[in-house]
Amino acid sequence: MATPTTSCHFSPFLPSIPTPRRTPAVPLRRIRRPRLVAVASVPDPAEGPVEYTPWLIAGLGNPGDKYYGTRHNVGFEMVDRIARDEGIPMNTIQSKSLLGVGSIGEVPVLLVKPQSYMNYSGEAIGPLAAYYQVPLRHILLIYDDMSLPNGVLRLQRKGGNGRHNGLQNVIEHLDGCREFPRLSIGIGSPPGKMDTRAFLLQKFSLEERLQIDTALEQGVDAVRTLVLKGFSGSIERFNLVQKYKFHRV
Repeated sequence: MATPTTSCHFSPFLPSIPTPRRTPAVPLRRIRRPRLVAVASVPDPAEGPVEYTPWLIAGLGNPGDKYYGTRHNVGFEMVDRIARDEGIPMNTIQSKSLLGVGSIGEVPVLLVKPQSYMNYSGEAIGPLAAYYQVPLRHILLIYDDMSLPNGVLRLQRKGGNGRHNGLQNVIEHLDGCREFPRLSIGIGSPPGKMDTRAFLLQKFSLEERLQIDTALEQGVDAVRTLVLKGFSGSIERFNLVQKYKFHRV
């Protein structure tokens, strides 16, 4: 079960890369691509810790009002919260995704909500990462996690698929590479013998909703810290606080 490290090389030229020649989507290229590429460079380390390579921040979920507010869609909610707080409009369609292009601080970011449904999220994220030549270390996936208590967050440098179908599909479309950051949002586990699918597509109770809303606020701060400072001591402290946030002394 060891995660490969040296043999994993995500190519920025996947065969499924979308090309602007298939449709007259001229405004898409004119507005969006220059903003990402123009500042997509790594500064001299002596100038400071901020790395200006773009980030692709993708929340996993299912499109449509039917799934709004369900446990399985908290990844979408986190992206919406980031977009709101950072003033990034989600108003562009590309590669089966709803996109928002902007920045956190001075670092360019591409916010992504795949519209290909959860289990096919990789069909959207893989081609986008290749098209914008985003390195693995700057692809942040945000998704629901039944192994964590409701409202508890965990930010990791890399990991497996956690038996999450959407996450697994993304890994498959990144040439099988797992070495990308991920922010998992705890949604708890099904009570008793409740069907897992029914649990995932269920909305939160009032108490659970309050916990999730608080987690979303904390998650925005964690993402901002990650983008601006990388996996620093602040992220380690964040994970420790999250782990014990609901423990009573």
